[in-house]
Amino acid sequence: MNTLDAKRVLETALLCATQPLSVRELRQLFNDELGADTLKSLLHDVQNDWMQRGIELVLVASGWRMQSRPEMRDYLDRLHPEKPPKYSRAAMETLAIIAYRQPVTRGDMEDIRGVTINSLVLKQLEDRGWVEVIGQRETVGRPMLYATTRQFLDDLGVASLDQLPPLESPAIVNALFNPMTAADEVDPAQIPMALEDSPLDAPGESPA
Repeated sequence: MNTLDAKRVLETALLCATQPLSVRELRQLFNDELGADTLKSLLHDVQNDWMQRGIELVLVASGWRMQSRPEMRDYLDRLHPEKPPKYSRAAMETLAIIAYRQPVTRGDMEDIRGVTINSLVLKQLEDRGWVEVIGQRETVGRPMLYATTRQFLDDLGVASLDQLPPLESPAIVNALFNPMTAADEVDPAQIPMALEDSPLDAPGESPA
């Protein structure tokens, strides 16, 4: 199979896939006749081929996927005008703490936020598939340790935690600590930077 045909196979598989595809899965398209390095080179070629289009090929935590570019969001939203789920400021602050300080216990989160965290907030993040319990801290009471999931990275459109925006960036500081007045919504299916543009406001928890 020549390079052009191999790229066509990859493009077809990626465009038809409903989930990101790992290199191992993509190798199955060619009966493992292509090595991982060759396949990655072809993927980068495909990535370059789509540079000027409304769809891009990106590497996320679970593998490679085709997705619309952020600047296309306003247009695509017109096809699906229904309102996305709302996430409260408390939920987004809790998610940010877990993302940047993981693994953390509920007590750690409450110390950082200065308020008691409602159990429903953690459950909401777990149900969304963004956080999970990865163990228990070896201390009194053996509190559960929370961390973000691969799904969280996939939804952000990044491959690793190293690609999260710096915590000290103005966007992060504004999102987490400045007063918010509008109950704007974030579509969790298209969160290119959920921690940067998540101006969600809802009643938070009461101070401990």
